[in-house]
Amino acid sequence: MKKFFGFEERGTTYRKETVAGITTFLSMAYILVVNPIILSEAGMDRGAVFTATAVTAILGTLLMGILANYPIGIASSMGLNSFFTYSVVIGMGIPWQTALTGVLVSGVLFVILSVLKIREKIINVIPQDLKYAIAGGIGFFVTFIGLKSAGIIQKNEATFISLGNLKSAPTLLAIFGFIVTVVLLIRNVQGGIFYGMIISAIVGMLFGLIEVPDSIVGTIPSLAPTFGVAFEHVPDVLSPELLTVIFTFLFVGFFDTAGTLIAVASQAGIIKDNQIPNAGRALLADSSASVIGSVLGTSTTASFIESSAGIAVGGRTGFASLVIAGCFTLALFFSPVLSVITGEVTAPALIIVGAMMASEIRHINWNRLDIVIPSFVTIIMMPLTFSVATGIALGFILYPITMLALKRPGQVHPIMYVLSVIFIAYFAYVS
Repeated sequence: MKKFFGFEERGTTYRKETVAGITTFLSMAYILVVNPIILSEAGMDRGAVFTATAVTAILGTLLMGILANYPIGIASSMGLNSFFTYSVVIGMGIPWQTALTGVLVSGVLFVILSVLKIREKIINVIPQDLKYAIAGGIGFFVTFIGLKSAGIIQKNEATFISLGNLKSAPTLLAIFGFIVTVVLLIRNVQGGIFYGMIISAIVGMLFGLIEVPDSIVGTIPSLAPTFGVAFEHVPDVLSPELLTVIFTFLFVGFFDTAGTLIAVASQAGIIKDNQIPNAGRALLADSSASVIGSVLGTSTTASFIESSAGIAVGGRTGFASLVIAGCFTLALFFSPVLSVITGEVTAPALIIVGAMMASEIRHINWNRLDIVIPSFVTIIMMPLTFSVATGIALGFILYPITMLALKRPGQVHPIMYVLSVIFIAYFAYVS
């Protein structure tokens, strides 16, 4: 097992990988609660979606660990499940059964692009500075999500965003968890992020801020209401509306995953000569998970950026992914226990992990304005637009422009020019 996953090469141990897997699972376990709620508003059976979400995460994460040897968890994308429900089903009036077919088709296209190594090629031609910008930008984005989940920041009609109510009990719990985790990390406690979440959950239950589960074991809901429904509406994919939906699933899913893979590989220190090892296999695992998820009955999947929490505590190989998959398997039977993993419990981990990831921007060449502008736009637009894909796209548009302005067109790979034009057309169409 050690030899298969390359423990010695990546400087890890069974203990580190196990703690990393559990930490990542706890950071992304909310998807088992939130995804069924969001998709049920589109008319889907909540119980079936819960089971589909869990099984998809199990199979997708296993593929990621075994095929690509990456400590990354895969599950239904939080951004794309909202797009599925509120934009496609409710906004455009497309039945959820047909929308699920759109997920299936986009997933199959993902697999084709992955097998042909087109996705891998695109990731590898991204300039090194932009890769650092993507990793750093995701760090700011993750911290923003954590601060929002903790209630430390909130929306404000006058200033768009402002400081939250720091007297709120859930927010105080998140602040407590943040301080505890920081202290553990500074004192070099292995697995400090994991222990911080456990301590926060226990304190929350002791003070009545988190409801103590009334049971431990729960029944597994049937997949019957959603299983295989995606195949029933394949002829509808040629409609203009659904083609737009499929393209959006492709665009967001493609670059969300690309951003996560770049960020995780950079954080783990395994990028070599601007190349990401096993990138093709990682992308194939991710795209295969989307196909599996659509058949079972859930929206497009993605590699979860919360995986960075596991890497922060030492995860370096696919063995951590096996642990994540194992935790999702147990979650099928012990679903009531998941209720203690609230936003206030996971928020401190996201804030701290975001800070760690943001440190990647130190590698950017800040002395060259042609590098600084596209890199900065990539970084800042991720949290401001609440989209990793949008930040990447804007950076891709600006980078070739700055190179052309310096009369250095040869320094940009032709693929970057093509993507720049595609993104401009995409934004013009979406607007």
